Amino acid sequence: MARRTPRTPPTVSGIVPSLLLGAGAAPLLYDRLSRPDVTPFEFALFVGGALSITAFPMLARILYERRLQNSPIGRMTLLGASLDDAAAWCFLAVLSAMHTGAGALHVLRTIALTALFALVMLTVVARLLRPMGARVERTGHFGFDQMYVIVGIVLLAGLFTDYIGIYSVFGGFIAGLAMPRNPAFREAVHSRMMDLVCVLLLPIFFAFSGLNTELGGIAGWAMIGPFLLIFAAGFIGKYAGCALAMRGVGFSWRESWAVGGLMNARGLMILNFINIGLAQGMITKDVFSMLVLVAVITTAGAMPLYRWALPERLERQMSPPAPESKVASGSISPEAEPAQA
Repeated sequence: MARRTPRTPPTVSGIVPSLLLGAGAAPLLYDRLSRPDVTPFEFALFVGGALSITAFPMLARILYERRLQNSPIGRMTLLGASLDDAAAWCFLAVLSAMHTGAGALHVLRTIALTALFALVMLTVVARLLRPMGARVERTGHFGFDQMYVIVGIVLLAGLFTDYIGIYSVFGGFIAGLAMPRNPAFREAVHSRMMDLVCVLLLPIFFAFSGLNTELGGIAGWAMIGPFLLIFAAGFIGKYAGCALAMRGVGFSWRESWAVGGLMNARGLMILNFINIGLAQGMITKDVFSMLVLVAVITTAGAMPLYRWALPERLERQMSPPAPESKVASGSISPEAEPAQA
């Protein structure tokens, strides 16, 4: 049976169902779980936005390890997840501006400055950085001067976004999108930064998230119902929404459920999102703890759901022989693919 070649990723299906289900469940929980200074509309948007996030780095790692990045399902999933996360960060930027309570004009000003900042970073700054990426690709040398430039841009981007009224993480996210996409450049930055990130920054981040997670507050029967409602909204919205969308554009049911399982993982992305919400006073620690549990359960279940939908014997039939042989021979670097996503 011939399958239509899909031209759009499951981006809308990965965001909208979870966003709508989460926002729909939030009014039922507002009186019990929300802060008094947060409006029902803001609370609903935050819960829905948090549930619409996908763990793009984890998803990409799984697809690369299984050599599915060049398959139709791999390309669609990578593109969909990357756009999902970009939309989620833009959504959070708007929500942060709304939460300041400085009036509609201030919100519009913040949104306009955010859009201008993203435009300058992705056009002017990205173009200025291209020669550096090409030089690293040509010479294979990545020195301290290049590292100073990269770190300086990231820090300045974070300071600027914090100044205009949105969280500094958004500035770092846009700065990352503006970086050169040359494989050698990306590998050099990755190797230089990974030790610092893994040894120092990630443990601090997880420790901070753990200190803010109070499971005792949601252990009673009164909180089991709200947690299950939030979990169901996030799980069904991602899993079923993405699967039905993939099926609608011609993929098999097994492939569609596999994508739904992968897109349902939230990982570090939702932890970043909810830490920002907690720091800015948009959610309580009970909501934070519930969303941490949602992140842990959905991320842990991503691979089992994928393996259930696509056993190895079926997975081997999905990747076309040509892309696999090129990756295996080294003529195509796996590191080059995320640039397309």
